[in-house]
Amino acid sequence: MIIYQATKDGFLNDAFGQDIEAVVLGAYQVRSGHRVSKSEIRAWKESLLAMAKVLRHESIPDDCGVAIEYVIPQTAKRIDLLLSGVDEQDRSKLIIVELKQWESATVTQKDGLVRTRFAGGESDTSHPSYQAWSYAELLRNFNEEVYSRDVPLQPCAYLHNFIDGAVLNDPRYQSYVEKAPIFLSGQAERERLRAFIARHVRRGDRGNLIAEIENGRIRPSRRLIDALVGMLEGRREFVLIDDQKVAYETIVTEAVEASEGAKRVIIVDGGPGTGKSVVAINLLASLTAERLMAKYVTKNRAPRAVFEQTLSGSYRRSQIASLFAGSGEFIETPADTFDALIVDEAHRLNEKSGLYANLGNNQIEEIIRAARCAVFFIDEDQRVTWKDIGRMSEIEAWALKAGAAVTHLKLASQFRCSGSDGYLAWLDQVLGIRDTANPLLEVDEFDFQVFDSPNEVRRLIEEKNRANNRARMVAGYCWDWKSKKEPSAFDVVIPEQDFAMQWNLAQDGGLWITAERSVEQIGCIHTCQGLEVDYIGVIVGPDLIARDGKIVTRPEKRSRQDQSIKGYRKELRENPKEAGNKADAIIKNTYRTLMTRGMKGCYVYCTDPETAAYFRERIAQRYEQAQPDVELPMVAEQTKDAR
Repeated sequence: MIIYQATKDGFLNDAFGQDIEAVVLGAYQVRSGHRVSKSEIRAWKESLLAMAKVLRHESIPDDCGVAIEYVIPQTAKRIDLLLSGVDEQDRSKLIIVELKQWESATVTQKDGLVRTRFAGGESDTSHPSYQAWSYAELLRNFNEEVYSRDVPLQPCAYLHNFIDGAVLNDPRYQSYVEKAPIFLSGQAERERLRAFIARHVRRGDRGNLIAEIENGRIRPSRRLIDALVGMLEGRREFVLIDDQKVAYETIVTEAVEASEGAKRVIIVDGGPGTGKSVVAINLLASLTAERLMAKYVTKNRAPRAVFEQTLSGSYRRSQIASLFAGSGEFIETPADTFDALIVDEAHRLNEKSGLYANLGNNQIEEIIRAARCAVFFIDEDQRVTWKDIGRMSEIEAWALKAGAAVTHLKLASQFRCSGSDGYLAWLDQVLGIRDTANPLLEVDEFDFQVFDSPNEVRRLIEEKNRANNRARMVAGYCWDWKSKKEPSAFDVVIPEQDFAMQWNLAQDGGLWITAERSVEQIGCIHTCQGLEVDYIGVIVGPDLIARDGKIVTRPEKRSRQDQSIKGYRKELRENPKEAGNKADAIIKNTYRTLMTRGMKGCYVYCTDPETAAYFRERIAQRYEQAQPDVELPMVAEQTKDAR
């Protein structure tokens, strides 16, 4: 969808002869039916007038095409401005212009990201060159008019208020700036941008190319399909076995057969380590290869970030990033836009979307509406925040309302925790989640050990990590994240044990669990759910203790910075029993999830001694007998200051 389209001559008349922001606003309301914030209207006024001054020159053809606010199909992304014409090789050409009002920014350690100030404060965001280039990649990968004709796309960015370009032209962003040049404030930069446009658009086309692209069929390009399928080939971690294969083939068949008049909803129930994510990624590749529009969806960013990185191989992540989406991206998506939406970690879905949880109606409803076939991978015992609404009954209710046929599938085979179903059943029993027939854990089933010191757990995890970077420390969110504002501060501090570590590296974002140095930090439920390592070290905080042989949860011991139980105190006043039950389940599910991240072993330290004794007493082969077999690395004791 294009909000505004004209020739250069028509655009200049609107820009200088009328209030351009009013013209665009009127077109936006007619085309989208939605309202626009005052800040966005102000941005239109300033940026479009700045762009009009660039185009007001005889070197740029009067009849070149101009489009404003091109909404890229199947995404929530909007390209600020498009210019079309014919280059000196007589080829139709499209220029993508990303417009920014920024005045300053700072460099970050994250690929393609800078930090700048927005209305709500400072935050990381895409470098303007990266953003413009990634939009070009979206068109190359999904717009049939673009990839079938091999239309040359030239992205760039114009920051008309930005004076000092040292940050944006920092060497770490060089590869993106080369693909999408950046232009800043001032007359000299305006002339440089004008010359850039004139070089790529020698003759006008009256916007014909823009119209053709807008009407182009949307489906994956062969280039994207070959890249994605090739990335999975030969990778053992993505091979399907047993009930994974059965579920996969069933879903592929139903997704291909689904249509606008015959919607399908598939619910795949599976516990930790049953391969939900493996099936989901294989589905993404297979359905994309069928030339269907499919996306892998999660509420939590970490699994998306890790799979994007894992699958990208030698490709830039942005080349496949368009196949991944957050669960809140379908608020305004028209019905049946996608052939399939593959929702991993569906238990983490929320009712509302947006930073302030004030957008949309219900994420489950929106996903089902947006896709002919919606696939939900779910484990209800991994709901770990107050806002999590992912239940099978909830999905079934929205499917019924949408008139969709519902299929239930089950993944039962256990591939994590050394394939031990006994360990998972024991964990449910020992955490008080449900009664099972596994009151004691046989130590030969899974390498589970309880230690008297968090330093012992840390040393063992560091030793295990040296083999292949697949061992991590995690903890319940019972400590404030001080290092987020004070980089030198420690977060998880246990003075009586002379132990201090920081929470997960902020600069790694969702990639904490794979980052080389992340063994030096402690992860939490938000950075490890849906992912796995070989060995996991878990610090059980004071929010979960054992008293008189029973598990007791204490939500008041959670850090106030943790958003997982936001809403607990309000509900406690209104409905104490319901609030208590819900908080109890969240805390128990959190530790169940943390303790099932390890493929080969889980090493535990409890801040409460009675809780440590409780776990030890429920190991069939006594901990005291097993401990001599543990080989701790010969590492000198370090102080907090030394670390």
